[in-house]
Amino acid sequence: MPPAAQLERRRSPRRILDVPLIVRGESAEQQHFEEETFTISVSAHGALVLLAARVSLGQTIVLVKPETQQAQEGRVSRLGSLHGGLAQVAVEFAQPVPEFWPDSVSA
Repeated sequence: MPPAAQLERRRSPRRILDVPLIVRGESAEQQHFEEETFTISVSAHGALVLLAARVSLGQTIVLVKPETQQAQEGRVSRLGSLHGGLAQVAVEFAQPVPEFWPDSVSA
């Protein structure tokens, strides 16, 4: 497998999907935060979200769907660069949870 293809291997397919969320957790400054945001993309294993709060790799945060209050805990697995004060933050679930997303994302 070519090196570029190895980098893009995924455990489950990603979908570009804008899902409104509330993200709760503790900032890198150890202050509780609750922030309204949305996803950029989702998969059964997690999501890519935009956050203004500063978070750290490996920390636990909670994603909450405001319309149902359904919550899913995840771990910060990657931090992207800042764009307009917001960082792209990859969140990974401990186990696949495709039913958390609309129209169930395949596992």
